[in-house]
Amino acid sequence: MSETRFAPAALALCGLAARTLGWRPPEFWAATPAELAAALGLLAGDAPPGLDRPLLEKLMEHDNER
Repeated sequence: MSETRFAPAALALCGLAARTLGWRPPEFWAATPAELAAALGLLAGDAPPGLDRPLLEKLMEHDNER
C-alpha cells in the first residue's frame, strides 16, 4: 500500500477548492473535511439527516441559557 503524504494531498485539495468553489486558502483551512466534502458534492446519498426545526429550536434555547 502506498503512503499518502499530508502536504501534497492538502495542496491538491486546496487547489481543487480554489478552482471549483472559488475558495481562497483561509476559507479552505477554516473548513472541516466534512464541509469540504459537502461543498464538493461528495456526500450525496451518504449524508446524515439534517436538523429538523424542533431540534434546532432546542439547541438555540440551550445556547441562550448561557
